[in-house]
Amino acid sequence: MPNSKIAGIGFYVPETVVTNHDLTRHMDTSDEWIQERSGIVERRYAKPFHETSTTLGAKAAERAIERAGISKEDIDFIIFATISPDYFFPGCGVLMQRELGITKTEIGALDIRNQCSGFIYGLSIADQFVKSGMYKNVLLVGAEVHSMGLDFTTRGRNVSVLFGDGAGAVIIQPTEEEGKGILTTKLHSDGTHAEKLAFINPGCHSGYHFNQMGEDIDFGYDKDIEYGGRFLTQKMLDEGMIYPNMDGKLVFKTAVTKFPEVIMEALDDQGLTTENIDLFIPHQANLRISQFVQRRLKLRDDQVWNNIQRYGNTTAATIPIALSEAVEAGKVKDGDLICIAAFGSGFTWGSALIRW
Repeated sequence: MPNSKIAGIGFYVPETVVTNHDLTRHMDTSDEWIQERSGIVERRYAKPFHETSTTLGAKAAERAIERAGISKEDIDFIIFATISPDYFFPGCGVLMQRELGITKTEIGALDIRNQCSGFIYGLSIADQFVKSGMYKNVLLVGAEVHSMGLDFTTRGRNVSVLFGDGAGAVIIQPTEEEGKGILTTKLHSDGTHAEKLAFINPGCHSGYHFNQMGEDIDFGYDKDIEYGGRFLTQKMLDEGMIYPNMDGKLVFKTAVTKFPEVIMEALDDQGLTTENIDLFIPHQANLRISQFVQRRLKLRDDQVWNNIQRYGNTTAATIPIALSEAVEAGKVKDGDLICIAAFGSGFTWGSALIRW
């Protein structure tokens, strides 16, 4: 059974740069406040009416396809990871297939909804497909347009200052080179605190989960209705209940625990240690989390790649964007051991080791 490898990689971010100073025009915040809590200096925002998660993903995919030395028609499966899809349905996988102009081949398209861990979950799935011999050129994309769904008021600043837009893509192919490619992937989840980092409304929950947890939250539903409850209510709009929410302290506390655990799990599986890591690329959620994990694992600065300062948190796109940047900067060499890891909403988390 062959291993699978990343044969081509690319990323794309929108041209519009939004600095912390720009955000101060919309909310009570400051460059110092944002940098102190997240490390973010600026982020990119997509252009309304011109860019979507699909179009960003397609541009990143075109670069990955070119670098893999294949044509669009050679792709035999698509995996698209995002939490900011163009539509509630259908998913972005088929939209990007159309955007790339490869609908005639009628290949399968799978959408991944694992938030910040989406790229690693998608990588694990692509790895299994290629190893089994089912597919030979899997296109995996992580793309987000968060800027279309953030609360740009002081009420939403704790979340809104963190996120940016962008996309990264890879082509996964089989390799016969001994010890090369994707060595292992580790995936985990725990839904206990699912609502602590979530985009709850609009949705089809009708308040069910909150009732089960004993939380009396009025979402504005007509509770006397027999069936066909409402997807979006006026109360949700009036009271700003249609934006992401986050319990930052809980997320930070859990992330700095699960990150090292899942990384060590992957290393132990391969009989390796942190000293063997040539480059560690963490999900770019918060620079403070990445620095904490770096210290916990006793990694040197030259072993870690962070770019959240320039792009913010692009969720499923952070790892492929960062990895693509590192490759372009010459930080990734043949034979290097690359470790990637992510933690996010769900909670879900995972890691992967790649021998370049």
